[in-house]
Amino acid sequence: MEKLEAKDQERREYELAELYSLEEKFVSAQLWKTKYRAYAKWEHYIACDGSPDPTIPQEINTFMSLWREDQNKDIQLVVEKGQQVLNLIEKLQFFLLDTPPSEITEKEIVQYQETILELQNLLHQKYNEATEHLLKTASMYEDSDTGNMQAVIKDKNVTFCIWANLKKKVRFKNHVFCDTHHGFDLPKSLAVSNVAVRILHTHYDHVSPLWLQCQSVPKLEVLESKESTQHSKDNVEELEEEKKAAEEPNMPTEEETHSDERKSAISFKEKYNSVTDINEKTEEETEKKSEILDISQVLSPLMQEKTNEKEDEITDENIVDLRQFVPVGGVYHIDALQLPPQVKQVKNWNIVELLDIGLEAYRYPPEESDDAPYPPIQITLRLSDSVIYCEEPVIARWDPAGQQWRTDGISNITYETQKSITFEMGAFYTIALLQNVHLNMPYQAWELRPMGINEALLTVTTVFAEVQIQIKGKQCMVAAVTVEEKDVLSHLTGKWMCPVTLRKVLKEAGVNIFPGEYSYKYVSVNKKAPLIEVRAYQQMALVASTFAFGWSKWNLESGQDQVVFKVSEHLKTDFVKDWSLYMFNGQRALKLKITETSEAFSKELEEDSEFHSTLYHMLKDFASKEAIDRVSTANFLFIDVVYQLLLATRVLTYS
Repeated sequence: MEKLEAKDQERREYELAELYSLEEKFVSAQLWKTKYRAYAKWEHYIACDGSPDPTIPQEINTFMSLWREDQNKDIQLVVEKGQQVLNLIEKLQFFLLDTPPSEITEKEIVQYQETILELQNLLHQKYNEATEHLLKTASMYEDSDTGNMQAVIKDKNVTFCIWANLKKKVRFKNHVFCDTHHGFDLPKSLAVSNVAVRILHTHYDHVSPLWLQCQSVPKLEVLESKESTQHSKDNVEELEEEKKAAEEPNMPTEEETHSDERKSAISFKEKYNSVTDINEKTEEETEKKSEILDISQVLSPLMQEKTNEKEDEITDENIVDLRQFVPVGGVYHIDALQLPPQVKQVKNWNIVELLDIGLEAYRYPPEESDDAPYPPIQITLRLSDSVIYCEEPVIARWDPAGQQWRTDGISNITYETQKSITFEMGAFYTIALLQNVHLNMPYQAWELRPMGINEALLTVTTVFAEVQIQIKGKQCMVAAVTVEEKDVLSHLTGKWMCPVTLRKVLKEAGVNIFPGEYSYKYVSVNKKAPLIEVRAYQQMALVASTFAFGWSKWNLESGQDQVVFKVSEHLKTDFVKDWSLYMFNGQRALKLKITETSEAFSKELEEDSEFHSTLYHMLKDFASKEAIDRVSTANFLFIDVVYQLLLATRVLTYS
């Protein structure tokens, strides 16, 4: 071991310099993305297609003002215009998630968030205006069978169902909308009232707080012990030594730190040094530097300290904890509306009383009903085929006063798996079906396999599903989602997109394999030191064009300061057969003697093997020339996508 230590120290400087050369690809990816964002803005400018740039206040404010003043309240036109509004909102959300802190100011972030809220409110306002316009002429759409009015308008973003009680029959019990199979039962008091019922199903969520809709890659959770805090300080000190060594390659540092099992330093060039929000600094340091992790930016990781956790605890059991449950499948706005005066034909004249009060809600139960209970309203919702509900969803109603989702006021729930859900509620509410964010965590297994030049396949296996993500060049796509040996979510598969968009569409479809900022509080995680985990993902991404990586059961046994995974050189596209086990602690990589079938965990080195300062050089000892050549020629955008997906799924901690 002493000889191996000495040999490792001799070549350490050379190996780190070679690693730095590979890590230049991270910087290239950042520069490319910066230029691409500028190019996209220029392309939009010269296109002159009439659509506003949502990042320019003058353009987006003009767009909103013109639409507010537009008196055309036709529901079909609102649905079509809504598509454009949703595209603008999506652009702003993507811009907030994809732009590094160095390219966006705090003022711009606040401005974009305010614009998103204004667009959301304007869109819902227009749906209300269109609803009012439609109800004023409800008698023109009278159904020949029932004598009442019903209309269903479907779009990929919204399902608009409305029913107007024109006949007011005492024996009326329920109504089911054709095509959508949404339905409701009305109490007798409403069956004879001047009332309309609207079920507006928006396939998006513009109700929940904005932070829930714009979640970026989460911060890595902290380690609680004082020893971990000291551990991070040791890493910072070693980081400074490494930077000096990089500046003066011919002059070795006075004291090179030996790799201790309780240390995991990371070496970087000074000119690429920046701070990530994945590992927050202490309060005194936060004001100086705090940037979102981007693979182009070289990390200087520090431990994050837990603060004010007790203040975040929710004591009311009826309030939904949005860090644990999120709406899936959109939002259902279920409203009882006052039916406005209808058109009356007098000879050749159409006469209607005009009321300048806008769309008026029908209060149920009435305010004077405090002493006498009123019967509940029964609602049946047909579940969307584009969403997977792995378990029975939680039904919650939106509380506008408290700005929160609540579960009280809803009873007698009947769930028909993946088909429909029926429930009763004491009043008309905005409803969402919520699912546990962490249903698919921890993962049962994972594998990252090369599929060709600048191509790879990331497979994450969970209790409920197997998710395959194909990576090619600068894009990725959902290759397959399998539940109980059946392929599902076919509307998502085969569409190339960036990692940010892929995270969004999978979450919206009910398949969440992306831990959030607070996920470690709700999942039994395999804790790893944040800086080791980040460094492992970086070095895995650098060699992902040639080497396959996979889950190892020994990662659970290796402690917080090491990660263990399976590795195999893989230049073909078939399945991986011959795996070897490697251990990495941020500054040292080694090949283990044990296998997956060994009886106990051991850190003993493989016979006739050494250890290296980087994972790349460790793998190089056993790799073919073709494999190493492919690593050096791998496209920097491919490496960028692999890294983003590894960091988003956090496979080394959440497996």
